[in-house]
Amino acid sequence: MDADFVAERAVSPVTGVVRWVVVDARSFDLHTEAVAYLASLRARGCSPNTERAYAGRVALYLSYCRVRRLDWRIPGFLDLADLQRWLVETPVPPRAGQVRPGPARYRSRGTANAVMTVVGEFLRFGAVHGWVPADTTALLSQPKLLRFTPPGFDTGESGQRRQVEAAAFRFRVTEPGYEDLSDEQIRRMIAAAPSARDRFLIALLACTGLRIGEALGLRRGDMHLLASSRVVGCGMEGPHVHVRRRTDNPNQALAKSRHHRFVPVTADLVALYTDYQYEREHVAEAAESEMVFVNLFRPPLGRAMSYPNAKEMFDRLARALGQACRPHMLRHSAATRWLRDGVDRDVVQRLLGHASPLSMERYRRVDDVEARAAVERVGSLKERR
Repeated sequence: MDADFVAERAVSPVTGVVRWVVVDARSFDLHTEAVAYLASLRARGCSPNTERAYAGRVALYLSYCRVRRLDWRIPGFLDLADLQRWLVETPVPPRAGQVRPGPARYRSRGTANAVMTVVGEFLRFGAVHGWVPADTTALLSQPKLLRFTPPGFDTGESGQRRQVEAAAFRFRVTEPGYEDLSDEQIRRMIAAAPSARDRFLIALLACTGLRIGEALGLRRGDMHLLASSRVVGCGMEGPHVHVRRRTDNPNQALAKSRHHRFVPVTADLVALYTDYQYEREHVAEAAESEMVFVNLFRPPLGRAMSYPNAKEMFDRLARALGQACRPHMLRHSAATRWLRDGVDRDVVQRLLGHASPLSMERYRRVDDVEARAAVERVGSLKERR
């Protein structure tokens, strides 16, 4: 299916602020309602990455409706069910100018669920503003009785909260555990990184569990790496890093959590930061930037390191080492390591910046070695009796 609507990146000529919009690929007109919906995401403080992803999903829905000659405001139940099926049965088209060898690639059920979630949000937003009738939004959810509840869920005195509204158009999928990396794999990544900057970035993510957006948004004033930071007005003892949500970072990096937190760091990480500072001092343009991570090897020198720059670096490492290397895997590795070492779950939740304890559920998974050790411990107890 040709894209009748596309998500486009728009930059304000006055402020330089990046926005995402949905454009009619035929007339080049903005889709007013879609643009309003994306603006609401910005008003809620969603990250630019979220806005970009949602813009693409809304554009996909609008393109589907145009090809099927449907009014996007009033899809019927069968129309939405057909969209859900189409998402997983239709090959994903290559990007403009891209030649994709090999077999066709299809969306997973998880990806289809993500698209349907955004479609539902978009239609509900339209209903609030009078563009979409209530009959349409009534199709998006259905009552569901919770037989099993997550930890901490309050079912009410008589269980009246067990019935919830669940998404009507959602594939049932098996939730995978988070992918993490072993200590040896992380050491290989650090050893293979070609620069002190890249070695420090990898080690920082592995040591602190920061999200890549939080790391790229760090400023030099956030790095409190002395034994005491009282001289700069910080009462926290020991080397640590402050994670703050800012909306004016030049690289558009954004901390997901709205709450400021600090994360302790090790002496080894401080040593890697010192190596990076020595490397950075040789690039005169970098002296003007307050951002921790900056371009040192390609123009524009000294500019804050961007998401694409970081992704390219991790992709190169993955090819060189023959293993998956993604920033979020280092975050998962830190969480798994802390939990296995017996760190209290509340402490891990604070270190990671999670607002809800439910976000911790998928980090801790039991591996084969732990399972066998547990059984052997029980067996040895019986023998001693």
